[in-house]
Amino acid sequence: MQVEILEDAVALGRAAAEAGAAVIREALTRRDRVDIIVATGASQFDMLEVLTTAPGIDWSRVTAFHLDEYIGLPVTHGASFRRYLHERFVARLPALGQFVDVVGDAPDIAAELARLNGLIGPRTIEVCFAGIGENGHLAFNDPPADFATTEPYIVVDLDEACRRQQIGEGWFPDMTAVPRQAISMSIRQMLAARTLIITVPGPKKTAAVAAALDGPLTPDVPASILRQHADCRIFLDPASSAGLKR
Repeated sequence: MQVEILEDAVALGRAAAEAGAAVIREALTRRDRVDIIVATGASQFDMLEVLTTAPGIDWSRVTAFHLDEYIGLPVTHGASFRRYLHERFVARLPALGQFVDVVGDAPDIAAELARLNGLIGPRTIEVCFAGIGENGHLAFNDPPADFATTEPYIVVDLDEACRRQQIGEGWFPDMTAVPRQAISMSIRQMLAARTLIITVPGPKKTAAVAAALDGPLTPDVPASILRQHADCRIFLDPASSAGLKR
């Protein structure tokens, strides 16, 4: 695991994007097509802005998988992660080969899971871009996370801390508006990526970062599992790293 502390959130996002872009460029020298995973949330704003302007990437040979989405939320909703990625990622890359989004308001969620799992199951993911939640979650795998399931995408229940984070970031007006379930990429599917690029800015993530990097490896802190990955690169700023012992 590699941890880098940058001077602020903008520099953090830039460094993470440049590291991820380098991975994609290198993979394109080895493979005809490259598969990646992209995430959402406030932690990804600066990273995605830089990534989508990175030079030397033939995006027509890249397939991007969507990390997670609320169940029952239409793409027209302001908090929809599909909408977020179409606006901040897909629209900026008109040559993108394919974007596989998670349809959270599909009429048959079991069928949607089967579709997603069938698409990603045989793929080798070169890089997964993600963040860490205030409760230590990865994607929407809230504590205690399922470290064992081999299903690529699963239905998860969202805990109160996770749902409050969504209000705090301005996506919803109150708790009654926040969905209680989501489709999320599983922990093991995320860890299957060759490289993990984890961006975690801001003081609201201080405790989660300290628990993930300095505390016990436990499903109660889902992000603690990152320490087992062979090529996990975590990008922090002074605020998010303030609680670290080392």
